[in-house]
Amino acid sequence: MEMPIENKEIIFLLADDHSIVRQGIEIIINDIAPNAKVYHTSSLQRILELVETKGIEMAIIDAHFPEGNSLHILSQMKSVNPEIKILVFTGLEEDLHVLKFIKAGANGYLSKLSEEEEVRKAISIFINKGEYFSPVSQKLLVQFAYNPNLINPLSSLTKRELEIADMYADGYGNLEIANQLNIKQNTVSTIKKNIFDKLNIENLVELIDLIKTHHKI
Repeated sequence: MEMPIENKEIIFLLADDHSIVRQGIEIIINDIAPNAKVYHTSSLQRILELVETKGIEMAIIDAHFPEGNSLHILSQMKSVNPEIKILVFTGLEEDLHVLKFIKAGANGYLSKLSEEEEVRKAISIFINKGEYFSPVSQKLLVQFAYNPNLINPLSSLTKRELEIADMYADGYGNLEIANQLNIKQNTVSTIKKNIFDKLNIENLVELIDLIKTHHKI
């Protein structure tokens, strides 16, 4: 028989560089599971250390820290503890980012733009079920089953095409790219056309937006 949630001694990690966010989440956790033990960190670098040393069972972490993004940390957390449940709580747009965080190991994704009631409900579901997917996430997961490129449209690019797309995003022009990669300028133009065709875009502004969203988060 499952223990009532209020008697569960869950070991939590709250990782966010804003202390007010962590404090607010801890209040909600304590309301739902008063016996929970909650560790805090504002540092991306300390997350793995705490997971390893404190027996963390559940984690609520931001997507962005001053040192970088947490996307790469998720799989490492799962390696340390395959049973850990991770909820990403972030201001990043859900429809653009949720799939790659789920692919990386997240068990849920919650927008910081959510109303307080929704945040409380989401954390309660996460504690009880070990996952939380909003209607937006659920819809995207269904779409992803039919179109795997949804998670990252850039995955359709070759290594060379992605390299050149990155250079365009960094502000390089055709001539600079050709000189730096030691290829002909018309070859760069051809590759640029292939990139645009594959991504179904029409200009560099759209390309830069895709690179920022899916490759340089």
